[in-house]
Amino acid sequence: MKRNNYIAILFFITTIILAVLLLQAKRTERKSVYDSTTVLNKIVYVQELSLVKYNYAGVISFKDYMKIMDIQIPLTEKFFLLKYNGYIKAGVDFKNIKIKVKGKNIYIQMPKASVLETVIDEKSIRVFDESMNAFNPLSINDYNKAITKEKVNMTRGAIEQGILTEADNQARLVITSMLKEMNFEKITIDELKTVGLPEIE
Repeated sequence: MKRNNYIAILFFITTIILAVLLLQAKRTERKSVYDSTTVLNKIVYVQELSLVKYNYAGVISFKDYMKIMDIQIPLTEKFFLLKYNGYIKAGVDFKNIKIKVKGKNIYIQMPKASVLETVIDEKSIRVFDESMNAFNPLSINDYNKAITKEKVNMTRGAIEQGILTEADNQARLVITSMLKEMNFEKITIDELKTVGLPEIE
């Protein structure tokens, strides 16, 4: 009789423990279920991690003349030579990502990477040589035009070196890593399209 009571008590305790564990598992499962808005907020939060930055140290050479009818006037040459430090940042605008979630599966359409910032640090600029021509003096506009042109060259050069491809790959890596930590099992990342999101299994 005592043995039967012991077995009954043990069964009762085991049942309670299993019930508690099952309840905790369900709560955990509920916490790991995400909707599209929640996922997008988390992705936007880690956007800075996906940026690719190229640092530059370059030289700008500028030369110009006064002209009449496209003919250079003698003794009107003006020029300068300066050195600078700068950088270019490229990345994906995560705010424009489209997301569809179904259980543990997630489908993402991601915009292509673009150059977000091209900067020449004005504090780093050092002038090595410049003309002192009274007939055709240098102006602030000359420096501004040269710097603007250099930024275009920096951007073109960075794109040719593959900065946009690196930014695309980095964005995919960051997003995939984050989604795996969120326990998504099937992660599909595609290029952003104008049509709507497809059905996912």
